[in-house]
Amino acid sequence: QVQLVESGGGLVQTGGSLRLSCTVSGRTSGTYAMGWFRQAPGKEREFVATISRSGGNTYYADSVKGRFTISRDNAKNTVYLQMNSLKPEDTAVYYCAAAFTYLNTIVVQRDKDYAYWGQGTQVTVSS
Repeated sequence: QVQLVESGGGLVQTGGSLRLSCTVSGRTSGTYAMGWFRQAPGKEREFVATISRSGGNTYYADSVKGRFTISRDNAKNTVYLQMNSLKPEDTAVYYCAAAFTYLNTIVVQRDKDYAYWGQGTQVTVSS
């Protein structure tokens, strides 16, 4: 059974930074493409960023491009989301997710393609 556990959320002021971590257990994270999603109150869950199994390819939502960076350390079975220049509209519960891919270069953007999800971590950006 694959389990994902997020950490690193919290309260930060506008313009601040946070780094989220997602640790994968039960199977090596290198088996999966990984993604970050978020859900704000009253809104649907939305895609934030994804990274391929190898870590060589990434893809971002336009709303976070240039501010957020996704990375991974397969030796530590951990994926990160570095969030800089945070805005109040970034406030949400952030979820990491894992998707099996046959090729280690593929990124996965659709949430329905992800098989495993974490429980989420709250990020609140105050104005």
